[in-house]
Amino acid sequence: MNALPLLTTAEVRALEARAARDLAGQTLMQRAGAAVAEAARTMLPEEGGTILVAAGPGNNGGDAWVAAELLRRSFHRVLVLDAVGAEPKAPEARAARESYLAAWGRAVREWPSETRPALVVDGLLGIGLARDVEGDLARLIHRINACGAPVLAIDVPSGIASDTGAVRGAAVRATRTLTFLARKAGLHTGAALDHAGEVVLAPLVNDPGLVSGLPGSLLTAEAMQGVLAPRARDSHKGSYGTLGIVGGGRGMTGAALLAARAGLLAGAGKVYVGLLSPEAPAFDAATPELMLRSLDDTLAADVLVVGPGAGHSPSATSLSSFERSTLPALLSLPKPLVLDADALNAVAVHEAMQGALAGNRRAPTILTPHPAEAARLLKTDTAKVQADRLGAARELAKRFRCEVVLKGAGSACASADGTWAINATGNPGLASGGTGDVLAGMIGALLCQGLAAREALRFAVCLHGAAADSLVARGVGPVGMTASEVAVEARVVLNRWTR
Repeated sequence: MNALPLLTTAEVRALEARAARDLAGQTLMQRAGAAVAEAARTMLPEEGGTILVAAGPGNNGGDAWVAAELLRRSFHRVLVLDAVGAEPKAPEARAARESYLAAWGRAVREWPSETRPALVVDGLLGIGLARDVEGDLARLIHRINACGAPVLAIDVPSGIASDTGAVRGAAVRATRTLTFLARKAGLHTGAALDHAGEVVLAPLVNDPGLVSGLPGSLLTAEAMQGVLAPRARDSHKGSYGTLGIVGGGRGMTGAALLAARAGLLAGAGKVYVGLLSPEAPAFDAATPELMLRSLDDTLAADVLVVGPGAGHSPSATSLSSFERSTLPALLSLPKPLVLDADALNAVAVHEAMQGALAGNRRAPTILTPHPAEAARLLKTDTAKVQADRLGAARELAKRFRCEVVLKGAGSACASADGTWAINATGNPGLASGGTGDVLAGMIGALLCQGLAAREALRFAVCLHGAAADSLVARGVGPVGMTASEVAVEARVVLNRWTR
């Protein structure tokens, strides 16, 4: 799986120091400023116009001053909005500002109401943001967002936390973000997805080894090519495993059937369904290939997906039979488990099950929480989970010694060994009921086909999002996209990836 490296802020800082030592002649700021100037030229409308460069007090502002000087030299109309008005603390940024002003470059301290910019370059705040943006800077960010011009953000949109993707008070909504040296984790998850626009990498140095061996990666459709080998002609249904789905309590049989159908469409050789509802149907008329069996028969499957629509009691003192006896028994089985939905809710209120996950299980276990489920497992609230999605996923993986995906915009995958990944596929069409059940079934099917737990999880998460993207590309959704449509489209994409 050749996923792209993805870095935390601390890793980027270390990378900057190493890269700076290896440069000859130019500095990182000079190279960054040149990359920004070139990107600005490509974004400027054909008829030209004024490029408004907003420069802040740090190195991000230094990059902006360098870019402004280069654009001025190439005869573009440039106006720098000097957001602070004082000399930057960093010597190189201070020198860049002085060079621009000494050459009679135009600069203002307030938003130029008489000028309508054709392009805004955001160089206000970078990856060192440590507190919420407020006051004059927040008002300036709101003015940038309201001006109607395309926006090029330098490294990260100002106001976005580069580790988490959270908005710190106020944040620029960029048309494009030109990020330096390596991709930052926070640009690909959470609120940042509505602020970064198109993310383009400017490596600045030609040394791929600088980012090798780091724990984070970005999951893309390109990285999934070849992960699952084409099927041998001399194979049979037993070659691709038996998937068991346990769930579907009273009024929720649809959740288990969605997971089962998705597992079948994603390539499991056989799919058993153990429905918990006393009114469970004898067969699935829409998908008669599914085998609806007793719970005991379902447990004979090679891989179990547990929890879709299982039903959940509000407290540890009023557990259902699923929570009280079925789930604890399943946790003791020496076979791969995918725990989803109500299985996660049960674990969150049952300390014995938490201990079983964290200490006793030897077979692979995958957890698939959405933010509210993750909050229950971590004994916190949803807002805190969303404020640091990657951190929450990594904490769950460490605490329960499992593979984890925290679902949502830029789903975050984490492993107990500290490695992690953020998914780059998907769209708002997945924000509808049942898509999580489909994902769980897909993960189980890939485990049945021989992928290790980490690879199965990451492949399925990327495939799930790619299926939604494929639907939108041909005019289905995002509004009104259904989980069933995602499951069927995933089969199309999966076969494309394995040809």
